[in-house]
Amino acid sequence: MIYRSKAPLRIGLAGGGTDVSPYSDLFGGAILNATISLYANATLEPNEEKKIVLEALDRNERQEFDWATELPIDGKLDLLKGVYNRIQKDYKLKEQGFRLSTFVDAPAGSGLGTSSTLVVAILGAFTEMLRLPLGEYDMAHYAYDIERNDLKLAGGKQDQYAATFGGVNFMEFYADDKVIVNPLRVKQQHLFELENNLVLYYTATNRESAELIKKQSKNVTDKKEKSIEAMHQLKEQAQRMKEALLMGKLNEVGDILDYGFQQKRKMADGISNPLMEEIYETTKKAGATGGKISGAGGGGFMIFYCPGNAKYTVMQRLEKFGGYSKNYQFVEHGLKTWTI
Repeated sequence: MIYRSKAPLRIGLAGGGTDVSPYSDLFGGAILNATISLYANATLEPNEEKKIVLEALDRNERQEFDWATELPIDGKLDLLKGVYNRIQKDYKLKEQGFRLSTFVDAPAGSGLGTSSTLVVAILGAFTEMLRLPLGEYDMAHYAYDIERNDLKLAGGKQDQYAATFGGVNFMEFYADDKVIVNPLRVKQQHLFELENNLVLYYTATNRESAELIKKQSKNVTDKKEKSIEAMHQLKEQAQRMKEALLMGKLNEVGDILDYGFQQKRKMADGISNPLMEEIYETTKKAGATGGKISGAGGGGFMIFYCPGNAKYTVMQRLEKFGGYSKNYQFVEHGLKTWTI
């Protein structure tokens, strides 16, 4: 038997960063995001040999171990090992070898939630094999717990829930890891228009999101008023984006994104940089009404709202920066698992 899973990556549309502790614990956070047709994939193939083979096919990384109840966390394929170690600890897998293979449709550190979505996908493959009765909230929190507590990786909470639930969601974050996912019933024509007008652009630069998130968290701990006020405004931005999408006021989306772009830069040093500022100004001159840096910032993907047919001019002007525009569609489904 072979066990497979796929979980969608996401575009964050508003509220980014307010899902990160301690801000969400102290003030409550809110984010609006939508899953897209780019995926983290995982395949689990048991074998009769007592060997554990781990491979990230998109990164050409591979490790092999004799069967063990715990694999070393050493900076190589740690997400795969972290999930296995936790599953082994909680469910006591039998002494049987397997091959765990993964592939992600976007580079690590690109701002689409790749790491957390990959953890969800790997968990999905194991839950499919073990037939674990985990609901969406259970799965998302399990993935969050592995990444943040077992592996000690800094980050927020939205990605695990987006990957598990799928669709367009308004998410609320509170103390004690309480998360409420509110699926939005956005009319199909409004989603089509949003999809048509949003350019997803890869800057061909990656960043280490954990370091930026640590800076952001420290600013809250240190009670830096400028950073905290920016996060308050981003939380309000998520409310405004929710209303615009539900009421079909797509002409407001660009301005809401632009407002968020101005606020996000105030959260921590390094979120933006001269290249990203130049890219942003270039798209505004070409007809975009707003945009944002995807994920924690510092590199990776950016999105731009381009009303009318402005996206074609915008994409043409972006060519000089050496990145590329990525085709996508919004998808309604979250994590999917199956057996062959």
